[in-house]
Formats: sequence, C-alpha cells, structure tokens
Amino acid sequence: MAAESGDDPIRLIRQIADGNRDAFQRFYDLFASLAFTLAVRILRDRVAAEDLLQEAFFQLWNQAASYSQERGSPEAWVITIIRSRAIDKLRSIRRREKSFVPMERPGGKEYDRKVESGAEESEARLTVNSVLAQLPEAQRQVLEMAYFEGLTQSEIAERLKEPLGTVKTRIRTALTRLRELFGAKMA
Repeated sequence: MAAESGDDPIRLIRQIADGNRDAFQRFYDLFASLAFTLAVRILRDRVAAEDLLQEAFFQLWNQAASYSQERGSPEAWVITIIRSRAIDKLRSIRRREKSFVPMERPGGKEYDRKVESGAEESEARLTVNSVLAQLPEAQRQVLEMAYFEGLTQSEIAERLKEPLGTVKTRIRTALTRLRELFGAKMA
C-alpha cells in the first residue's frame, strides 16, 4: 500500500480541496481497499459496503478543505468517516427492523465470493488484522466492539462491566497506537 512518488496523502487532500479530480483518483486508489475492507467488516454486507464506500468518498471530496493534519493522519480520517457512516447505516437498519440480527460474518460464503480487486482487499485485510494483532487484548477488544459491532462507548462499558472512563481511555490509547502503527505501515 505504499504511496507512489508524488502521492503524499496530505498533498493529495490539499489538491482535492482545490477540486483536482486526478488527485482524488490517486487518493481513492491509495485508500479505497482499506476503506472497503473496513466497511465490509462492519456492515457484513458487500453491496451495502460498496454503497457506503461511494458515499464516504463523496464526503471526503466535499470535506477535503476541512481536513486538519493535527487531528489525525489521512488514514485515520478515512477510517473515521467510514466507521461513522457504517455505524449510522447499522443504526438505521436497527431502527427499521426494530431488532438487529447480525449478518453473515466476513468469513462466510458471501464474503468469499470473487471480486475484482481481491488482491488489494486481501492486502488491506492483512494490514488491518496485523495492526490490530499488535494491540494489547483489552484495547483490541474495545476497538473491535466499537468499530466492527457499532457499539457506543457506554454500550461497551455495560457489556464488559467496566467503568465508562476505562473504556474511553482504552479506545483513545488504542487509536493513538493504531495511528503510529498505520503510519509505520504506510511509510
């Protein structure tokens, strides 16, 4: 997933903010497989993940001017937008159905179907899984509950029977560590 020469993500974001479609395409090429893998893992539905990916990158296009490097890396920005939209979609589904029934796990038949960019998705999956595996169990657990199950921090605290402050600290610490680890992977 290394960036090609001239494909510095921060520079691309600045160019996107100026309406540069070529920069947007290069940014999409850098982060789409990671974003799609995360969306599939959260939503457990490839078609919904494809729709979400389109919506998220449209949002990235529209909000490029508001990106702040001080608030996080481009990877973290993409992940945050994907996660937020995916959780909103899950909550919408829950409200419609009045009860949430988990869809098939990513390891199931639907997930295993061949896709065009299988190699890229596989690389992104390996990257996400290898980075998550480097976190301490308690931090990995709260992140997976938040990002992949769509639980709020309060719901996580309730499920783990832990104080809310402990859960918040674990998530904040884990996200900081993930930024460091993803930064090392992208370098």
